[in-house]
Order: sequence, then structure tokens, then C-alpha cells
Amino acid sequence: MDFSFLTGDSAIFTWIILPLLIFLSRIADQSIGTLRLIFVSKGYKYIAPILGFFEVIIWLLAVTQIFKQLDNFYYYIAYGAGFAAGNYLGMVLEERISLGSVVVRIIPRKDTSKLVEAMKLKNYGITLMDAIGSRGPVQIIFTIIPRKLIKELAGLINEYNPNAFYSIEEVKNVSHGISQPPSPILKKPKMPQLWRRSK
Repeated sequence: MDFSFLTGDSAIFTWIILPLLIFLSRIADQSIGTLRLIFVSKGYKYIAPILGFFEVIIWLLAVTQIFKQLDNFYYYIAYGAGFAAGNYLGMVLEERISLGSVVVRIIPRKDTSKLVEAMKLKNYGITLMDAIGSRGPVQIIFTIIPRKLIKELAGLINEYNPNAFYSIEEVKNVSHGISQPPSPILKKPKMPQLWRRSK
């Protein structure tokens, strides 16, 4: 079988295969880079450097090929398209693995008792606060949950208090309180203890 099209002298390799490889490598390194920044922002400081190592290696491989053929406009298109697609893919991956926790503030439009009881049954830690809204007294429900439970909580809100207003914000660290146990993949790695406390 003739594999001459895989050589650098082949037009197929120059105009099709290599631009495609640059595109795919940019998707890979940019996806890793997006995840790395997300891990850094959430405090996963032992995972981020590992991702950074692979990110920069893949980036160097892609850039090296472009510098070898600066007159090939298709390489620039492949590089830019891979960068854009990699950003999108990185965010999709982050949503799928649902890293970290969020704080949810709920302002129901009617009685909160059924919603509160449903949240307690699901083991959501809640805090109730009386407040004054533009239309009179309201109650605000605060809860901190793993990101993977956002859809479940939204379902409870829509079931027991339709049209309730709620907002969601990222939380970097959570200490104590009532919360559902996180998935093992979300646990931050701990450094081994190198010494023992003296008795």
C-alpha cells in the first residue's frame, strides 16, 4: 500500500492532513487550558500544573509546524479554528464534570413551607431569612450545593414554587454546614504528612 501522501512532500499532507492535525492539537491544548484555569480558580492546585504541562507540550507541537510553513494560510485558519473550538469544548467538559459548589439564593413567590420541607428531605442545608421586597415581605432561602445538583434543585423549585426567583453563584471553598457528600473525583488531593506531631 502506498503511504507517500503521509510525507511532508505530499500535497495532501501539506494542505489537508497537517492543517487537520494542527486544528485537532489546538482543540486539545485549548480544552486542557480552559480546564486548567477552572481548576486554578476552584483551588485544585495539584491538578492544574499537570494539565499545564500537557497543554504547553501540545501547543509547542502545533506552533512548530506553523513556523515551518509560514506561507501556508490554511495553517493559520486551522490554528484559529482549533483555538475557538477548544475554548468551547473546555467549557462543555467543565459543565459535564460539574466541579465545585455553588450558592443558590431563592426568593419564592408564595408560601415556602413545602419547598423547604422538600429540600430538607433531600438533605439540602438551608438558611431562611426574612426580607422586604418591592411588593412586601418575602423569605429568602440560601443553600450551598455541589454544581451537579443544580438541575435537581431547579426541579424542586419549579415543582413546589413555580416562577420563584433564584440566583446561582460560584463558591470557592465550603467549610462545615449540612451538605451532600461530594463525588470522590471532586475531592482535592492532600499532601502527605511529612512529620508527626510530638506527643
